[in-house]
Amino acid sequence: MTTHKTRMLILGSGPAGLSAAIYGARAGLKPIVVQGIQPGGQLMTTTDVENYPGFADVIQGPWLMEQMQKQAEHVGTTMMYDIITGVDLSRRPFRLTGDSGDVYEGETLVIATGAQAKWLGLDSEKTLAGKGVSACATCDGFFYRGKKVVVIGGGNTAVEEALYMTNHSPDVTLIHRRDSLRAEKILQERLFDNERISVLWNKQVERFVAGGSPEGLVGVDLKDTVTGAHSHVACDGAFVAIGHSPSTELFAGALALDEGYITVEPGTSRTAIPGVFACGDVMDKHYRQAVTAAGTGCMAALDAERFLAEAEFAEKKAAAA
Repeated sequence: MTTHKTRMLILGSGPAGLSAAIYGARAGLKPIVVQGIQPGGQLMTTTDVENYPGFADVIQGPWLMEQMQKQAEHVGTTMMYDIITGVDLSRRPFRLTGDSGDVYEGETLVIATGAQAKWLGLDSEKTLAGKGVSACATCDGFFYRGKKVVVIGGGNTAVEEALYMTNHSPDVTLIHRRDSLRAEKILQERLFDNERISVLWNKQVERFVAGGSPEGLVGVDLKDTVTGAHSHVACDGAFVAIGHSPSTELFAGALALDEGYITVEPGTSRTAIPGVFACGDVMDKHYRQAVTAAGTGCMAALDAERFLAEAEFAEKKAAAA
């Protein structure tokens, strides 16, 4: 067993964690990033990226994360390939235990464990992911300009995705397994008032249908949840919008959570425990974009640096008294 000590310990290696690492390393904090169960975060499963600033041409998600990691390492970040299984936030330095048996101690802790989109769990969904099936209209909607798309779900996420897609598609169909929506009333009013959107009630997706060359999505097979009748809807794109699951299981009971997301002080990355900061999709239930995750990663590093400076000043003052 090895104990790794650092002034800034970062858990998670997506855009938020690596941005925090870049800023922390440049401040001389010699951060350690524990990469977690999905090194690189959700962008590792994203193909074309067109909305990350700084690139005129389409870039690939895995390439972008590779470049972020190289930059973080170049300025002084240590990357650890481990999965954290235990957390002790009761005192500083904060103590995390890895699946490897190693222990990680940080004078500050930046939590950037992200969130995962919920999926329907169909084999055809996995096969066509990135080939017409997506879980983020804001990320991928641009690729379906002028095409017919479906959005699956009935909550705020689904309605917001359907409304967003009307910026690109003249024909948006919302598919919901019940006969009423769970979304906020104001969102429902906007949805029903939009002529580009139609709703299919009491329908669940049985299969995403592949076709064409190169192979891609050509439609969805549906089953009526009331009558059991089968139907088919032709479409070019399908957006699964049934919510997200923030990766906060480790921190249940240790930090305040709001619908599973870590609660932070508004306008900051500070949690209720001094010295513990949260950034990216693990605390952001609204935007969930790579660029916003990177921005909050920067905030977390700056907040952590300021916290350490204030703590050291207080210690020196106390010692001199």
